[in-house]
Amino acid sequence: MITMEDIIREGHPTLRMVAKELTLPISEEEKQLGKDMLQFLKNSQDPEIAEKYNLRAGVGLAAPQLDISKRLVAVHIPGIEEGIDEPIISAVMVNPKIISHSVQSACLTEGEGCLSVDREVPGYVPRHSRITLTYFDLEGELHKTRLKNYPAIVIQHEIDHINGIMFYDHINKEHPFKIDDDVKVIS
Repeated sequence: MITMEDIIREGHPTLRMVAKELTLPISEEEKQLGKDMLQFLKNSQDPEIAEKYNLRAGVGLAAPQLDISKRLVAVHIPGIEEGIDEPIISAVMVNPKIISHSVQSACLTEGEGCLSVDREVPGYVPRHSRITLTYFDLEGELHKTRLKNYPAIVIQHEIDHINGIMFYDHINKEHPFKIDDDVKVIS
């Protein structure tokens, strides 16, 4: 089981490396890693399990955050609407790639956080409001999906991790809460 002790923190060199593409079909070890990453996210969102194992809640995790420089990410975004148990998206993505994106940008009102960053980093993180993404699942099947708003932001955050980019690299250094007029702020 993955815990917070397995997640490397900012300053670790692996977080700044461009991760290697996985060769398909992926190995059993890589499949298990993907499943463990997704399970960590589910555990981190379960109040009882999170408290028992001292897990910070997360919606995305990239292999480089576990000191494994491979293009593998897991996302588990719970349904936002009351009474809906189905996640918006719950997937392990092998070699994810953004193939197109909107011109319009969006950012989260609260800014972004990261399991590899133990401090608050105030500021807006502008990202594309809509993306089209391709990725392979653990069985090697190709998927193409369109995402917008919060799910699109989460995926871009995780793809940044496999490209050696941290979320705060996008924040305006002089004016952290300054954004262009055409940027949609999502609460």
